[in-house]
Amino acid sequence: MTDDLRDRLRGAFRWTDPGPPADYLVSDRSGWWRDATILNDLGPALAGLFQADRPTVVVAPEVTGFLLGPLVARALGVGFVEAYRAGARRAIAEPMIWAAVPADHRGDVQHLGVRRALLADDDRVLVVDDWASTGAQARGLRNLVGDRYVGTAVILAECPPAVASELNIRSLLAAADVEP
Repeated sequence: MTDDLRDRLRGAFRWTDPGPPADYLVSDRSGWWRDATILNDLGPALAGLFQADRPTVVVAPEVTGFLLGPLVARALGVGFVEAYRAGARRAIAEPMIWAAVPADHRGDVQHLGVRRALLADDDRVLVVDDWASTGAQARGLRNLVGDRYVGTAVILAECPPAVASELNIRSLLAAADVEP
């Protein structure tokens, strides 16, 4: 990744205060999606984190994964598979593979699923998302795809180093890069 992209990502990010009674700040990543240069550079930068691992497909969870996943898949020259959240819409009328996602940073437990027919036994799966806070979604998707899992590429990782190592999470930024 270039220093220019790192600087752009930091400059387009902000923390917002939701006001009382909240005693925390909320991350605002919308500036990343608004900047055409960032969008142009994100796919190749995230793909570059795992280029040597030769993924054959990118899997990404909704919502922001549906934006980033295709950018990375295109940069790698591979396909993209959506990972849907259970209960977010009408049921998909195709056979699905589901996995429980451990409690995330909000304490919510979810289920993520992919269309069974879209993953081959010999695929090498790269998971892509914007942010890894606890590693819950990466862990859930790793459990879903099993031995096909190569790792997870994210824009920003703030999970503990042991979690990042266990799940092979690689990032463009660390939490310290956007500290309030």
